[in-house]
Amino acid sequence: MILDTLAHAERYRALHPLFERAFDFLRDTDLMALAPGKHDVQGEQIFAIVEACEGRTRAEAKLECHRRYIDIQLVLAGVDEMGWKPVAACGDPATDYDPARDIRFFKDAPSSWIATPPGAFCLFFPDDTHAPLVGAGMIRKVVVKIAV
Repeated sequence: MILDTLAHAERYRALHPLFERAFDFLRDTDLMALAPGKHDVQGEQIFAIVEACEGRTRAEAKLECHRRYIDIQLVLAGVDEMGWKPVAACGDPATDYDPARDIRFFKDAPSSWIATPPGAFCLFFPDDTHAPLVGAGMIRKVVVKIAV
């Protein structure tokens, strides 16, 4: 898991061959003008999901993980207090892995909470679980999904 701002995105471009295109999209796109929903960036290799909703409580949030995609979750408005825990430390699955949706949920509590303000992103790898969209008020964010 990485927490940083777009100003430092150059540090992470070499970590994955698709990160350069993903960070270029985040830097060069008017993200506030995008409607909520899925947006194509580079086919199924890179796509973005814009979310705009009321934040939930920590108790309502569920840890989730993905196997086929890495997430870059950039907060645009509000503060998203995302929960985090390594997949290897999770012992109480809530669901089986759903390959069609590339998701699995856990009943475990996060080991850390990351208050992510506008302009900051969390980068979650397949060995990270995360519980997003926690906070008071409206949260607007873009999640860029990058194929592993």
